[in-house]
Order: sequence, then structure tokens, then C-alpha cells
Amino acid sequence: MQTAQETMINVPEIEPRMKHLTIFQTFDSLKPGESMIIHNDHDPRPVYFQLQNMRGDIFTWDYLQAGPEWWDIRVTKKELEQAPQVAITRSPENHIIITVPLIEPRLKHATIFQVFDSLAAGESLIIHNDHDPKPVYYQLLGERGDIFTWQYLEQGPQWWDIKVTKKSMESSETVGQIAAKDLRKAEVFKKYGIDFCCGGKKTVREVCEEKGIDPAIVEKELQQTAQQVTNRNTNYNEWNLDFLADYIVNTHHNYVRKYLPELRGYALKVARVHGGHHPELLPIQKLVEEIYEELTEHMINEENILFPLVKKIVMAKNNQAAVNYDGESLSVLVDTMEKEHDSVGRAFDEIRSLSTNYTIPADGCASYSLLYKMLEEFENDLHVHIHLENNILFPRTIEMEKQLA
Repeated sequence: MQTAQETMINVPEIEPRMKHLTIFQTFDSLKPGESMIIHNDHDPRPVYFQLQNMRGDIFTWDYLQAGPEWWDIRVTKKELEQAPQVAITRSPENHIIITVPLIEPRLKHATIFQVFDSLAAGESLIIHNDHDPKPVYYQLLGERGDIFTWQYLEQGPQWWDIKVTKKSMESSETVGQIAAKDLRKAEVFKKYGIDFCCGGKKTVREVCEEKGIDPAIVEKELQQTAQQVTNRNTNYNEWNLDFLADYIVNTHHNYVRKYLPELRGYALKVARVHGGHHPELLPIQKLVEEIYEELTEHMINEENILFPLVKKIVMAKNNQAAVNYDGESLSVLVDTMEKEHDSVGRAFDEIRSLSTNYTIPADGCASYSLLYKMLEEFENDLHVHIHLENNILFPRTIEMEKQLA
């Protein structure tokens, strides 16, 4: 909802997991001096502390109404003039230069972040400082995600100049690679029905063109999603490959073994009871059976053949030794696993289509509802499961194997 001058966020109408994300995305889209209004059924004070912690002292928080039924808070992004104007200049190439030592200490990082947020894709700023501002790099990466490049133009001993450029999504990065660097962006792909696991080898623009989606909208949300508050920005790309393989087994394989038999039982039960009035349940039950058979054998092969080979390659890399192959090559095994991933992924696409995105009919019983809920949750876990293998474990292991040649 938007008034003539400011956006109103009606928090109770937003899905719970998207509430804080929506508030932060809206705030980050504000220009200095612009406001938004948070409309909520209780005092959203925790958001104030999160916003201050994650964005700094760059906003004002004014209660327009404070209960008892509704709370309205106007949040205004402060003007950049809070930092001395002499500290923000322009280079001959028209890049914004931030001379950090001229800025009041409590406003240093806030100013850098405000200027960065105001950049359009492809634009740059230059941080001019009297010491290496590397902590800003890590803070920017943690709070905004992998949406910038960090280039040293000068590295001391007296001055450090770093050119920070906001990335353009017009690169050749695939959706799988984007999700691999920041899994939070997978939520955007899910929203638009973009397959980032089995179909993760296409670029954003290629996928959008196939689906008839405006790529600019998706690109904007990908940039904004990287700015959300999170206590868990797991970068699986940084994990050791042998550890990642064990994580997949202990987390995702165990999830499949725990819930797939139960899912199989409910699919059969609901199809028997409701299949007469809802014929789509019969092919859904058949697809669940196929998924059960394929994943059961698939996980055994990964745990007994592929993942041990991954660990051999890691050990060989660590010891600078050759790999002792006693079976199929890594490339053959990976190709087989990816084809099986694709098969299971397409089966779930069909289930989602048959169930009209897991829509429970008016005459659906508790078991019917539970079946669809379990199917959707299983599919969500499967997307992450396949993503970790197709887009991180497999390509990184293949690259490591090449380095041993």
C-alpha cells in the first residue's frame, strides 16, 4: 500500500517468514529523506533494534499511533548530509569518493552503506581511507550478499583506495551459481518458479525469457534479497568438500529416509479414499512411488560410490598425490547423478501441476491436507539437497580433480 508520499507496510497481511524481509527491502529502497510507515497489530520495536544493528544510525523512528489495537511507525531514512559534504566527492570518472577519515566515527560505515545502496547496477564508489577497510568488505558481504566487486586501487602505506562496484545481473552467472553463493536468493527463484537446482545451468535472463518474466524485476529482487536480515547466511561454497558430502548425507539423505516412507503411505491412503472424486491423486501416488524407488537407489550409490570418490579426491589434493580410481570416473558418476536429479525434479513438477500447487480441495480430510503439506515440504528440502550437489559439490570436485591432473 502506498500513499502519495510514502509506502505503508501492512505487516499482518504479510506471510510470517517474509515480514522482516519486506520491511528491510522497503527501507533499503528508500532514498535519503524518504519515509515508510509500518502498520502492525503490536509494537514492532524489535525491528527498530534490528534495523539499527544492521543498517546503523541512518533513520528516524516516530510513533504516529501506539496501540492499543494498531501501531503506526514512520521510518525515515536520514539525509546523507549528516556526513560532511567534503567527505563525499566525485572522481573524474564520476565515481563517488568517500574520504572516510573526514566522517564522524559512528557515521563511517553507515555512510558507506548508504552510498552503496544508492548505486545502480554497474555503478561504483571509491573508499578512501588511512588504513585497509577490509572489515567493511566482510560486513558488506554479510549484509548485502555477493552483489559487488572489491578492487584495490592503492594499498598503503599511507592511503588505501578501494573501488566497490555494484554487480550487474547481466553477467554469465547461472541461477545455480547465484544460489550457490547466497542461498537466500533461492527464495526469489522459488517465487517465480525458477528451477535453481536441476535447471540451474541457465542465466537469469535465459530463464526469464523462457518463462515470459521481466528479468529486471527478478534482478531487482535478487539485489534486494541480499540485503535482508538473517542470522544464518550459510556459504556452503566455503565448506570443505568432504565435510559438505557428510552434511548432505546427515541432513538431506536422513530427511529423505525419515519422511519418504511416510509420504509414500499417505499418498496411497489418500488416493484410495479420495481418488474417485479426485482422479489426479492416482497419478500423484504413482509418481511418489517412482520417486521412492529412484531416490532410495540414488542415495545408496552416492553414499557407497560417489561420495567416497569425492573424499579420495580431497585427500589426494591435500597430500598432493594421484587419485586411485577403482570404478567409474567422476564425470560419468556425476552425469548419472544429475540425470537422476532431473528425473526426480520433473516428477515433482508434475505433482505440483496435478495438485494445482498443493491446493487442498473443500472436501479434503486431515490426511489429504497432511499429504499436500508433506509433499511441499519434501520438495523444498529436495531443491536445497539437489542444489548443494549440482551447483556446489559436483562442480567444485570436478575442478579439484582437474587441478590434480
